[in-house]
Amino acid sequence: MNERKPRSGVTARFRARARRLRPLLAASAATGVAALLATLLPTSAAAAADAPAVAPACATAWDSGSVYTNGSTASHGKRNWQAKWWTRGETPGTTGEWGVWVDKGECGTGGGSPDPGGFIVSQAQFDQMFPNRKPFYTYQGLVDALKAYPEFTRTGSDTVRKREAAAFLANVSHETGGLVHVVEQNQANYPHYCDKTQPYGCPAGNDAYYGRGPIQLSWNFNYKAAGEALGLDLLNNPWLVERDPSVAWQTGLWYWNTQKGPGTVTGHQAIVDGHGFGETIRSINGTLECNGGNPAQVQSRINRYQQFVQILGTTPGDNLSC
Repeated sequence: MNERKPRSGVTARFRARARRLRPLLAASAATGVAALLATLLPTSAAAAADAPAVAPACATAWDSGSVYTNGSTASHGKRNWQAKWWTRGETPGTTGEWGVWVDKGECGTGGGSPDPGGFIVSQAQFDQMFPNRKPFYTYQGLVDALKAYPEFTRTGSDTVRKREAAAFLANVSHETGGLVHVVEQNQANYPHYCDKTQPYGCPAGNDAYYGRGPIQLSWNFNYKAAGEALGLDLLNNPWLVERDPSVAWQTGLWYWNTQKGPGTVTGHQAIVDGHGFGETIRSINGTLECNGGNPAQVQSRINRYQQFVQILGTTPGDNLSC
């Protein structure tokens, strides 16, 4: 009997301690699990929870000349919009809460925009325009070159932006046979492009300033001016235009955006100021083609322009010829 009493007391004390320890053990276990979860979550559920939501792809860009009916979608200002009834010419985002356009939210961060640089011509459209182009004329080279002239195809409405892209690429297509020719084909002309009256002369050689690139840049004074504008020594190294796709595209954009040539406005101004496609031809080849100089060449440029605006889903506008 005496031996049982101490055992009973010990057992009671152990049970009491166990009751006191259970909450502590439970808390410790919970803390341990929490610590384990904290270690694992950043690479799994927690990371997923913290990851930014991916916006849907942008619908086809809104065009002021297009007709939209109930349920039609369009993108504008990096947001998707849906029409509630028939509309044309009403800019999304300006019609108010009770207007025709319903804001469907941000778009494009998931890759919906045509390209990372925001070029209004997609890779697929570019390939459609130039199915036989030489590998030298890369789409990425053109996108890279856009950084030098950010106003190109980013001025005005979507219609104007598409028309400028089509106008530039149509003239480029004519000049290069569809982006097939990187350099001028008639080598007999090569010595003719050195204007020796210029004080800097022709340090790369009298026959080094022949046509190159998408606009077929030629003459020593053009190479010098383009090089200075782009931060490149093209006067001494004109061959860079036929070796670097980005440089080639930059020279084309330099001429388009800054040079009137034999015309009265630049190619860029001709489109964004409403002069029409015909004035872009004048700024490139003037009386050699315009005013009856070579109507077949003018029509060739117009045909390409009409084809390209159709690919981009817009209209050509007025004053197509010069």
